[in-house]
Amino acid sequence: MTYSSSLSLSRSRISGRNQNAISFRPTERTLGPVSNTIILIVLACLLGLVYLTQVTKTNSYGYSINGLQQQQSQLQNEYSNLEVSSANLQAPSRVQTSPVAKNMVAVVPSGAVAQ
Repeated sequence: MTYSSSLSLSRSRISGRNQNAISFRPTERTLGPVSNTIILIVLACLLGLVYLTQVTKTNSYGYSINGLQQQQSQLQNEYSNLEVSSANLQAPSRVQTSPVAKNMVAVVPSGAVAQ
């Protein structure tokens, strides 16, 4: 067999009867520049929405924390006021029951001083 006949035999195996001699390869589909731009814009919008939801959650937590801090400061003020009033109410009974007060002597008024 010669070189030309071997080529013709190999061609005959590829293209048989009722078959096209040209084989088509499927072309790869790629996105164009407009499609890429649109996809990038949509992704940027989605990232923006995710960011906004996170910021909103943080702000709502900040408001609740601020309210709790105000309530804590009010309760601390009320507690200190109650401590002061408790100390004022307990003072006379403490003075009367203290050992120093028990050792004191009652003073009787003496007569008036005449001039």
